[in-house]
Amino acid sequence: MALDDILLEAEDKMIKTEEVVQKEFAGVRTGKASPSLVENILVEVYGSNMRLRELAGITAPEPRMLMIQPWDMTSIQPIEKAIQKSNLGLNPAVQGKFIRIVLPELSTERRQEFVKIIHKMTESGRVAIRHVRREAMEGIKKESKASGNTEDAVEAAEKEIQKLTDGYITKLDQHLAHKEKEILTV
Repeated sequence: MALDDILLEAEDKMIKTEEVVQKEFAGVRTGKASPSLVENILVEVYGSNMRLRELAGITAPEPRMLMIQPWDMTSIQPIEKAIQKSNLGLNPAVQGKFIRIVLPELSTERRQEFVKIIHKMTESGRVAIRHVRREAMEGIKKESKASGNTEDAVEAAEKEIQKLTDGYITKLDQHLAHKEKEILTV
């Protein structure tokens, strides 16, 4: 594998790590309702676990309300139980063919808990990016021994990996700052 390929693969993995952190952030509640808040909740139906988004349509008809309309009415009770168990502090109410969730106002303590949660998510992302850097550095060293690249080429590739790492960690920190501001805004 050429040095350029190692760099491209590392950058691709870092992009995916950033996307994963952003998706995790979407599941952390702010003051307004968003389908992404509940879409990944695992529901035990049909003898297996399925994501809520695979079982129902999820909409936000009002800023602090979610409506869930299961495609199969037999899954309404398992969906309700899964939402209650989800540790999101949500209280679903079954109304005929729908499940309605009214989001309560967030307390200051709960907002601080959410901030701690997103800090942990960001740190996990940073660790994953550093892991990608370490793998890429090892790949560069193996490649240089195998193909006899010049020291300058190896050094340039290592600097490029470090630059990518610093850039993606900075992006994660920017996403963190934005999400933290969003959570703490009353």
